Amino acid sequence: MAGLVLLLVGLVTAGGLYTALAPAQAQDSDTLAIEVEKGRELFLVGCSSCHGLNGEGVSTLDGNNLGPSLVGVGAAAVDFQVGTGRMPMAQPGAQAPRKPVTYSEEETAQLAAYVASLGPGPAIPDESDYSIEGLDDDAKEAAVVRGGQIFLTNCTACHNFEGSGGAMPRGGYAPSLDGVESKYIYEALLTGPQNMPSFSNGNLAPEEKRDVIAYLKSLEEQPGYGGFGMGGLGPVTDGVFAWLVGIGGLVAFAIWIAAHTTRSKKKKVTS
Repeated sequence: MAGLVLLLVGLVTAGGLYTALAPAQAQDSDTLAIEVEKGRELFLVGCSSCHGLNGEGVSTLDGNNLGPSLVGVGAAAVDFQVGTGRMPMAQPGAQAPRKPVTYSEEETAQLAAYVASLGPGPAIPDESDYSIEGLDDDAKEAAVVRGGQIFLTNCTACHNFEGSGGAMPRGGYAPSLDGVESKYIYEALLTGPQNMPSFSNGNLAPEEKRDVIAYLKSLEEQPGYGGFGMGGLGPVTDGVFAWLVGIGGLVAFAIWIAAHTTRSKKKKVTS
């Protein structure tokens, strides 16, 4: 009888747990399936002409890549490209510039859900991944210092010392990072859009990405004491500017004066 009672209790407990948990799991699965289907409908209308009906990419007859494959890029790449207005592109080019967004936040999430269903890839980060608000003042300062070291080592070649951006070969450019939302900076580091290399969690830990963002945000809070920042390169650029513009302007002005001054001619004395 004791064994029968234990078996009955076990069956009742298992049934109760299934009743409590299984419907919620099924509901989450149904919600995700609906999001994926809505995202697919948006994708077929606005994205398939360049990226293919199934996100496999499109190549032209001459071998050029009209739109890359989206299999495995993950939801984070979609959230970055669509959330910043870079996609859909107005026309093919070397780089997609940031512009007003086409899709709402809900539609962007649906597109991200559909692309994520094509293959495993980076997920959209949570605010805790890129924010240091929960840290104390000493930890925040340490994060900014570490982020500055990482940024100066890995990012200044393209984005400049203070994230002002700069030109790159073949029509590309590194955009300015001033005022860019923290989530999009984290997603750019994670996915490597356009000419930017991707810094996966294997070569740049999530905490290090967060520290880089903390450093960039600290730059936005610093006032420009010298007026024009000139890229934040320091006294070297200030001196070059002074020589080229200041001294150069004085030399040009002196040449102009010499060219417009009436020259006296000596008269020949005849006997």
